[in-house]
Amino acid sequence: MALKIRLARAGSKKRPYYHIVIADVRAPRDGRFIERIGAYNPMLPIDNADRVKLDVERATHWLSVGAQPTDRVARFLDAADVVKREPRNNPNKAKPGKKAVERMEEKAQAEADAKEAAAAEKTAAEEAKNAPAEEATE
Repeated sequence: MALKIRLARAGSKKRPYYHIVIADVRAPRDGRFIERIGAYNPMLPIDNADRVKLDVERATHWLSVGAQPTDRVARFLDAADVVKREPRNNPNKAKPGKKAVERMEEKAQAEADAKEAAAAEKTAAEEAKNAPAEEATE
């Protein structure tokens, strides 16, 4: 039997509250579980001690038996120094998509063209200003 240490949702609509439970992988999220080992209340501030309550002794027992924590529970266990969780790294996640890159390139090209046109206009105006002065001196 494959076991997971995961969150089971409780609480009402728009007021989440989660129980940290040991459950069979095939059991539904809020359904049957083997043991409840803690609770997580995301509505509390991050620095509040009651935000995550966890029975560390039972968690280590279930980990030794072979239960696998989900990502969120692994974060809690890492904070409690039970399991070492390596932070994930996805450098491509922050990059914009293809169409956004195309739009940015078009915008940059339009700005460059506008600057070039303004510079050409300015030089033409200066030449026009200087041209009559040169003719008058001759």
